[in-house]
Amino acid sequence: MTIEQISDAAKRLKKKYDETDPERLAEQMKILVSREPMGLFEGCCKGFFLVHRRKKHITINGDLPDVLQKVVLAHELGHCVLHSGSSSAAFHEVILFDTADQKEYEANVFASELLLPDEAVLEVLNDDMFFFQAAKALYVPSELLDFKFRILKRRGYKVESPITANGDFLKNLEQRTDVPAFD
Repeated sequence: MTIEQISDAAKRLKKKYDETDPERLAEQMKILVSREPMGLFEGCCKGFFLVHRRKKHITINGDLPDVLQKVVLAHELGHCVLHSGSSSAAFHEVILFDTADQKEYEANVFASELLLPDEAVLEVLNDDMFFFQAAKALYVPSELLDFKFRILKRRGYKVESPITANGDFLKNLEQRTDVPAFD
């Protein structure tokens, strides 16, 4: 899928449900969301999506900080929306982010489009914030902002990210201290 196709899918979903919060969006889409303790050790499972008896389920690591749970939920919604028709969607790998494959990349683009409206990103950038300050102000990991910058570049904005995030950036995020927390 192209960035434009993924972005359009996120926009259609937001418009259809008039919602951008991943928790409420999942509820309106009748996707079961549960939180289970999965630890905070290096490489721990952050979450997963599966389809069982035609019912969609997302499980999130309840040990993660709230801000990361929101990002992981948006990422898993991306899999749900973009990949639930594929043959591998019957059970999305329980240990996520193990490989930086195309589907992980696409789910991250989707999450960035869902969580980061263009206007909000441009507003913090117009406040002369540096990239990492902007990510903190937007309550997202800097890698997710990098994915949003890729979308904005495609739309003609002249934005430059000082990093290049991989599709598997969530894999070891629990070990980082620069991830913002909700006030």
